[in-house]
Amino acid sequence: MPRKKSKRILIIYTGGTIGMMKEHRNHTLVPVNFKEIIRQVPELLHLNCKIDFHASHKPIDSSNVQPDFWEELAGVIKKKYNQYNGFVILHGTDTMAYTASALSFMLQNLDKPVILTGSQLPVGVIRTDARRNLITSIEIASSDRIVPEVCIYFSNQLYRGNRSEKYTSSKFDAFQSSNYPALADAGVNIVYNSDFIRKRERKKLSVQSGFDTNIALLKIYPGIHNDVIDSTLRTPGLRAAIIETYGSGNAPTAPSFVKVLDEAIKRGIIIFNVSQCSGGTVDQGKYETSVQLMKIGVISGRDITTEAALTKLMFLLGQKLSKREIQKLIQKDLQGEISDK
Repeated sequence: MPRKKSKRILIIYTGGTIGMMKEHRNHTLVPVNFKEIIRQVPELLHLNCKIDFHASHKPIDSSNVQPDFWEELAGVIKKKYNQYNGFVILHGTDTMAYTASALSFMLQNLDKPVILTGSQLPVGVIRTDARRNLITSIEIASSDRIVPEVCIYFSNQLYRGNRSEKYTSSKFDAFQSSNYPALADAGVNIVYNSDFIRKRERKKLSVQSGFDTNIALLKIYPGIHNDVIDSTLRTPGLRAAIIETYGSGNAPTAPSFVKVLDEAIKRGIIIFNVSQCSGGTVDQGKYETSVQLMKIGVISGRDITTEAALTKLMFLLGQKLSKREIQKLIQKDLQGEISDK
């Protein structure tokens, strides 16, 4: 006798390769409707849960994602939250880590899984990775082992969303989480890494919106001109900047370089130091090349990803907090995005 399908899962389709099929006339990829996805992935009908679908009014390429899109997604989850046991978001891979990070800050007191997934090949292609990613994401979202986090599932790995990054455009295992272990590994069985999964919040979901995009991202490289840095940091309305430095947070020691940053900080610009390396942590003061940054008030991002750093800053700047509060919270672990000191 089949088990009762007690769990309800909402699949939210936003666009991306996973929901595309090749149009026969000109061979371009076009979005398909959910009936076509079910036809391509009939296994969905046999999963031990009730699946409903929600589609954005117009599917978008994830390269066009903006903060208002994150707020729309959070709004859907807020509206449907009490009706479902878990949510699976079909999303393009290019900005998936940004969306996962943004949602993690917006969805506070989360006690249900919100899993973003996608694919490198369209659902209708013979060798597609879409079927396995979609099916396993739903299995995890409907499991009795609840993962109360915003996650990314891709190619057998469940990652914390705000610890993830897309590192390749040509392999099926497109995402990695260099500074935090996978939350689950999907092989013959799905093995959950319980020690690394956040505890459930027995509180009412709180959805906080508001993003301020007056942020700059500067990648430090040999030969970068101080005028480039200075002009960027003098952008009208700019409130904060992330500098991607070398290794463990190192940057040029030239007085002219340090002066540009120092003057920006004195003008009220928050400077957040994030490593260009996928793995490891910013350790300001470890080497002489980062001592000056620490002295002038550059804030260490420790082991945060660039995607999480950007969305976290946008989010905090959008909450009408004082500069002092933002400086304090940017260094604090809010949703598992940064390791404790």
